[in-house]
Amino acid sequence: MSYFSVIKISLKTLRVALVLASVNIACVIVLEVFTSSVLAQQADSTASISPRKSGGFLADNFYLPNDSMLGFVEVPAGTFQMGSNPLIDPMAFENERWSEARRQGAVDLPPFYISRYEVTVAQFSAFVEATGYRADPMSIQGAPDHPVSYVSWTEALAYARWLELQLKESAHTPTVIKELLQGGWRLTLPDEAQWEKAARGTDGRIYPWGNQPRKDRANYSGATTTAVGSFNCPECVYGLSDMSGNVWEWTRSPYQSLPFDPNDDRESLSEEALWVMRGGAFSDAESNARSAVRGAADPGARRPFIGFRLAISRL
Repeated sequence: MSYFSVIKISLKTLRVALVLASVNIACVIVLEVFTSSVLAQQADSTASISPRKSGGFLADNFYLPNDSMLGFVEVPAGTFQMGSNPLIDPMAFENERWSEARRQGAVDLPPFYISRYEVTVAQFSAFVEATGYRADPMSIQGAPDHPVSYVSWTEALAYARWLELQLKESAHTPTVIKELLQGGWRLTLPDEAQWEKAARGTDGRIYPWGNQPRKDRANYSGATTTAVGSFNCPECVYGLSDMSGNVWEWTRSPYQSLPFDPNDDRESLSEEALWVMRGGAFSDAESNARSAVRGAADPGARRPFIGFRLAISRL
């Protein structure tokens, strides 16, 4: 048996996989975790809000953030420590261990850009309206400035491909972004190493803001999503919002044991592969709000606690 084992329960009605940890084995178990009362609370609180009221976002530019880079933030090239050391982080799960011999490992990444905010309902709705894409109706019924959810891994990639094409052609696209995309960079999901570096920086912190949990910095241990950027985080290394809590975020990395290898993410995988999601969700405890926590889900999973953000990188 490999150091890390994945257990899938193949029940048609239970398709969300979250990573749990035992003493020696990391298990991926498919389960449902939300009740109809939570879903009703989300629907009742958001149904009457118009996307045109999304302050700080550009209604004439796909509802992207109103700043000079449309919300994309550069993460410089360099090395960071990936994974968790339980001597420093007692809440570390076994599937965050780098290898049998090492607790953490150094990963050297080229520069990339990542979105400051999670993709919002308004942004995903613009894609659905423009293309006629058959998304889950629940994905476009929330408040426009909340993170989109009920979006599968394949739908997140479809949105990214659509937005990349729009930004290549739009006269409103900042010159830097247009030159990157026309020069071969891709707008897609971040891989899990990019995501973790963006969340924790290079100093090995446990949470995006430091080493102690703080309910004033992120939406976790709560009841529902909040508008993206609701929690100010001046300590966060790259000024990103909601890297802990709000919704789990899809990555383009298949779920497998560490150490991380970017080449593994480029191979064609079977439809049964699980895909890594990061960051925890609004209902999760502080242990799942840590920067190194690793979850995974079936690519077709659509749930109220899974969303995504985008990255621009050279693949």
